[in-house]
Amino acid sequence: MALTREQMAQRVAREMQDGFYVNLGIGIPTLVANYIPDGMEVMLQSENGLLGMGPFPTEETIDADMINAGKQTVTARIGASIFSSAESFAMIRGGHVDLTVLGAFEVDVHGNIASWMIPGKLVKGMGGAMDLVAGAENIIVIMTHASKDGESKLLSQCSLPLTGANCIKRVLTDLAYLEIDNGAFVLKERAPGVSVEEIVSKTAGKLIVPDHVPEMHFE
Repeated sequence: MALTREQMAQRVAREMQDGFYVNLGIGIPTLVANYIPDGMEVMLQSENGLLGMGPFPTEETIDADMINAGKQTVTARIGASIFSSAESFAMIRGGHVDLTVLGAFEVDVHGNIASWMIPGKLVKGMGGAMDLVAGAENIIVIMTHASKDGESKLLSQCSLPLTGANCIKRVLTDLAYLEIDNGAFVLKERAPGVSVEEIVSKTAGKLIVPDHVPEMHFE
């Protein structure tokens, strides 16, 4: 059974480490803020100029002026700081973000990512994605494994305009957790109840399947 959006966010949250500065992209990545382990000190950064985001607000705590880069209302944790987007991008470009979590339309076996434009469709722009993939060593992509039409998003070569080249090493989809190494996707974990055969059938790029692929576990 494919992972829900919440389970995908929960799995990525396990990659957090104490003291990390983390940027969460628009879409599913924003949900990761709700699953940071108790007692772990992680500072969430938003490119519009907020360091120290908390979980999404309740009706009682909502502040219409406190938003993330995707214009969603957020909360600020104790110790948060607010600054200009210029300073925020200086932090990103200077390599001071420990982990970046992004959505994508396509990822390929060379670590290329296409996440900002589908030709013929209206787009608002790339936002901070190009800076994030260029300035971060540690990036996790969250995406569905295939499109609504069943077309694989894990490819031999991206077909859409690139956001960044040779920069992605880890991908979490609704079916599997994979690493990119030596021109191939390496299957590391599979979603509960999802067979290796289904993952193989929905992966267009070269896929290496170890002898044992454990299932992810959720409480």
